[in-house]
Amino acid sequence: MPIPTPGPLRERVARFLADGPHGLLIDGVWRPAQAGETFATHDPATGEAIAEVARARAADVDLAVAAARRALRGPWARISPMERERILRAVADLLQEHLDDLAQLESLDQGKNWRTSRFGEVPAAIGQFRYYAGWPTKILGQTVPTSLSRTPAGKEVFAYTSREPVGVVAAIVPWNSPLLMASMKLAPALAAGCTIVLKPAENTPLTALYLGRLLQEAGLPDGVVNILPGYGAEAGQALADHPRVDKVAFTGSTAVGKRLVTSAAGTLKRLTLELGGKSPSIVLPDADLPAAIDGVSRGIFDNGGQVCVASARVYAHRDVYDEVVAGMAAFGEGLRLGHGLDPDADLGPLVSPAQAERVEGFLDEGTAQGARVVTGGARVGDAGTFFPPTVVTGVTNDMRLMREEIFGPVAVVTPFDDLDEVVAWANDSAYGLAASVWTEGLSNAHRVSAALESGTVWVNCHSFLGPELVKGGHKESGWGYENGPHGLENYLETKSVVMVI
Repeated sequence: MPIPTPGPLRERVARFLADGPHGLLIDGVWRPAQAGETFATHDPATGEAIAEVARARAADVDLAVAAARRALRGPWARISPMERERILRAVADLLQEHLDDLAQLESLDQGKNWRTSRFGEVPAAIGQFRYYAGWPTKILGQTVPTSLSRTPAGKEVFAYTSREPVGVVAAIVPWNSPLLMASMKLAPALAAGCTIVLKPAENTPLTALYLGRLLQEAGLPDGVVNILPGYGAEAGQALADHPRVDKVAFTGSTAVGKRLVTSAAGTLKRLTLELGGKSPSIVLPDADLPAAIDGVSRGIFDNGGQVCVASARVYAHRDVYDEVVAGMAAFGEGLRLGHGLDPDADLGPLVSPAQAERVEGFLDEGTAQGARVVTGGARVGDAGTFFPPTVVTGVTNDMRLMREEIFGPVAVVTPFDDLDEVVAWANDSAYGLAASVWTEGLSNAHRVSAALESGTVWVNCHSFLGPELVKGGHKESGWGYENGPHGLENYLETKSVVMVI
C-alpha cells in the first residue's frame, strides 16, 4: 500500500540536519570521531539517509570519560544546589521552546507518529527536567546520635551522613523513546551532581545531539554531559568496561543487560537496568469493556508496540473474550498507517527493516505452531518497516509469541476462567516490568494487584507514567528504579562522618 509522505521540515530542523556531519560532544566541543568514521541515520518510513553522524569508538570513550571526570571535580563540584536547579529549569524551558522541532526530529528519526512525539514523549522529557529541578536543594544528610563508649574524657562524638554524587555515569539509552529515555537519566544524574557520558542508540541519535546544543545554551559547564553516538558493541561496550566509569544506567534488552552485569563486575560499577517486558493485561468479566478494549489496544499498538511496558499478553475472561478479541481487532484495523510526520497518521513505521523482520518472524513461527492471526500479521508498504496492528489467538504458553518480548504491535489474547489461574499465567514469565488489571470490583483490584509479580500494576489504565511515579522491573526486567525519589537515589552515595570534638 502507498504510504503518504510528510510535509516540509520546520526551519530549525532543516538547518540542524544540514549542519552535518554531526560530531561528538566531548568537553564542550563538537568534534569528529578520532578515527574519522561516520554512519548514517535513516528515516524508517522511506529508508532514506537523513544525516551523517560521527561514530564513536573506544578512543573517543576515553576522551569523554576523562572530560567527565575532570568536570566532576572541577567547576561542577563547586556549583551550588540552587545553580544546579537553575540550569535544570533552563534546560526544561529550552526544551519547551524547541518542542515542535524536537517532536518533528524524533518522528523523522524514530518513526513514531507526530502526535505521540508532540503531545506525549517530548512533554514527558520536559517533565523530567522540571521534576528533578526541584531536588538539588533537598538532598539531605542526617545527624546521627551514637552510643559509642570510647569517647575520651571531656570529649563527645558528633556523627553525620552526607550525600554525594556517585561519580561519572555512562547513560546508554534505547531507540524506542530516545529523548525521553535520555532525559530520564540525565535529569536525576545532574540533580545529584554527577557527570555523564550519554550514548544514544545508533538508530536514533538525532534528538540527543539536538539536546546537547540546548544543554550548552542552558549554561551547563563543559564536560558535565558528553554525547557519543555510536554502536553498542563499540562505544557502549567500551563505556561499560571503562575503569573510570562509576555507574552504568541502561535501558534496553535483558540479554544486553546481562552482559553489562559481567562488564561491571571488574570494578563493581553501580548499575541501574531497565530491561525487557512481556506485560500481562487481565480483563475481568465486570470490567468496563469499552474502556478496557481501548486501554489494552493503545497499550500494545501505540508506537508500534515498541514500548517496554506494552500490553503484549491480554487475558480476557471467557464471558467477555470474544468481545475483547473483536474489539481489539476493530481498534487496530481503524488505525491509519503513515509517515511519522504525517499529522493524520495513527501509527508510523517500525524503527528499521530488521525490526519488522523480527516481528514477522515471531508470527511466522507462531502460526506454524497453530496460532491464528485475527487481523494484521504481515508487513505493508515499499520500505518494509510498516507493520499493522496484529491480534493473535490460539497461542499456548510454550510458544515464543507468549514468552518473549516481540517489540512490535502484536497482541496475544487468551481466555481464562478462574482468577487464581490467570494470576498464575500472568506470573509465569521471566519478566516482571508492568501489568494491568481491568475490573470495577475494588476487592479483585487489590487482590490481583498484590499477587502480580510486577514493578508497576495499573488498574483500569495502562502505560500511565510520569516523573513522580517510580518505575522499575522485577525478575529479569531489571535492577533498580527510575523516576521519583528512587530515581535520584540511583545517582547518590552516602558517606558517614564521625568526629570526636
